Amino acid sequence: MSGPVFHLLGLGQRAGKVVSGDFAVRGHLAKGKVKLLIIATNTSERIKGEYIRIGQSKKVTTRVAFTKDQLGLALGKSPRATVAILDPNFARGIEGLLEGGEA
Repeated sequence: MSGPVFHLLGLGQRAGKVVSGDFAVRGHLAKGKVKLLIIATNTSERIKGEYIRIGQSKKVTTRVAFTKDQLGLALGKSPRATVAILDPNFARGIEGLLEGGEA
């Protein structure tokens, strides 16, 4: 897995600034700690819709990008439907790369 976004996701994971998995992501969203939420493109429409609604209600920037496999590989884990970025600097960096098409 290569690319600047995947590099930042991996760094964030090692630094403890990224969480994944339904329980962890929902818990951090409820606490208001999530700065950026990434939802995999191949997540079911129902789950995607749930996370988009939660993100909007918590005023969290939400992006639909990459596949479950790509997100899991970037984090060194099994496939992941959602990834929550907790650090504002990592979130800004990843968001800038996603907007600039440098994924």
